[in-house]
Amino acid sequence: MNKVMLSIHVLASIVLIGPVTVAASLFPRHARTKEIGVLRVLHRISSGYAVAGLAVPIFGIGLAAQMHVLTETWLLISMALTAIAAVLLAVVIVPGQRRVLAALEHDAEVSGPNLAMVTGLFALTWAVVVVLMIVRPGSTTGV
Repeated sequence: MNKVMLSIHVLASIVLIGPVTVAASLFPRHARTKEIGVLRVLHRISSGYAVAGLAVPIFGIGLAAQMHVLTETWLLISMALTAIAAVLLAVVIVPGQRRVLAALEHDAEVSGPNLAMVTGLFALTWAVVVVLMIVRPGSTTGV
């Protein structure tokens, strides 16, 4: 059962987290060129995959519980970084994209947080999580 859960968790990470990270990262560049059609698609990807991406930590926590590693430091740090990434996406990135789109559609001034910086931090959190999941420093499972 662990192999099935691990497979689902890794596949969900690749299929769901990868695209939202790329879409969020591309949004600021296209916002500068005011490509509204592209921005709408990137925002739709960011919003939709953000919700679908909840499957990743759900399966990850289920797997960790089955493997009895929920208290491992590397996993707790990964879970905290995942929560930070989720908050960045839900509270800063997606609403920021919405504000940029609305401003561009109404020829208004765009204000708010620097989306390029925030999406960079979002991508960095995922990179650190991936490394932690592979290296698992201090792991007691011996695998």
